[in-house]
Amino acid sequence: MSGPLAGVRVVDLTSVVVGPICTRSLADQGAEVVKVEPPGGDLLRNLAQGSRNAGMSGKFIQFNRNKRSVCLDLKRLEGMAAMRRLVEGADVFVSNIRPSALARLGLDHEALAAVNPRLIHCSILAFGSGGRYAERPAYDPIIQSLSGVAATFERATGEPRFVPMVMTDHITGLIAAQCIGFALYRRERTGIGEAVEVPMFENMASFVMSEHMSAATFDPPVGPTGDNRILSPEYRPMATKDGYITVGPNTNAQAFGFFDAIGRPEMRDDPRFCSASARTTNAAAYFRLRMEALRERTTAEWLEVLSARDIPCAHYNTLEDLMEDPHLADRGFFQAEDHPSEGRLRRTAVPNHFGGGRREEELHAPRLGEHTREVLRQAGYEDSEVDRLIEAGAAQEAAC
Repeated sequence: MSGPLAGVRVVDLTSVVVGPICTRSLADQGAEVVKVEPPGGDLLRNLAQGSRNAGMSGKFIQFNRNKRSVCLDLKRLEGMAAMRRLVEGADVFVSNIRPSALARLGLDHEALAAVNPRLIHCSILAFGSGGRYAERPAYDPIIQSLSGVAATFERATGEPRFVPMVMTDHITGLIAAQCIGFALYRRERTGIGEAVEVPMFENMASFVMSEHMSAATFDPPVGPTGDNRILSPEYRPMATKDGYITVGPNTNAQAFGFFDAIGRPEMRDDPRFCSASARTTNAAAYFRLRMEALRERTTAEWLEVLSARDIPCAHYNTLEDLMEDPHLADRGFFQAEDHPSEGRLRRTAVPNHFGGGRREEELHAPRLGEHTREVLRQAGYEDSEVDRLIEAGAAQEAAC
């Protein structure tokens, strides 16, 4: 058995996070992903802190498993010719390069469809084409700022902040992988490839406003934007006698069970809390009630009491705690790996499973150009031709 994308060939001209997250998702499900890198390599190889060897940061390793690396200089004719050879035999081409730059390279959809009409050409963009921002450069914090992510923090805390992870890259990368799957399905029925455009800004604006359009959904609006429950300053882990806990009593059964657990059964009849809509309208008061009660016992005591009533609750994990979480240990989530150049590593497992099987061969995150010769040979190059490409500076392979 093998992964659902076994046999799908992907040429990956992406870097940093948003593109590699997309292609890692494809690779984890069995696709053959060839990561094409410039002579300096993916910026993430050296951008993130923490490494044993130059060019192999921990973050790069996490985002680039199950891929092979080919190093080509696309500014040289020979390098571009090799790239086009790879695309001719591919099912999918993915890039996160601005459209104008892609067109200058001759790697836009029209150019590549001429040599491979079955190709799924996916462009992950900062901003969708046709809008005034289309040619602007952007990274995750730019998109968080523009899309309203930072504004939700201002509404909740009085100060705009970024989510302390490259959330927009992760979300958009996974959406791009999803869109590629949709396009592959259509190609199976029609035999024809297509261009797919996945913009970060528009996807994140949709992500935020689907949640927070709220009463402004109606025209004219019947109230302000924003889910006041989620935007409440108290919407966060709450202090116990010895730490923190998160509780989520949302249904009437859960909320009334919570009132019983904290010794306040009379709150069932309080007009502020007697229904889900009332608790949403009075979210701040509902959260304050929780906060006052939860301070009275330890986290372990509350977990026992609340779990017995089937009330959603959880202890608070730090990043270090998460690496020791017993449920993740049961699932084998953090996996040990012996990397040929980086030594003993830990990486996250693929969390999703398919009954028809998973990827059979696990590949380590590649060194820059580690598979240049192997992949070009599979594309029809003789070893002598690869030697000439390397000597001309159009290709590069990893040092032994």
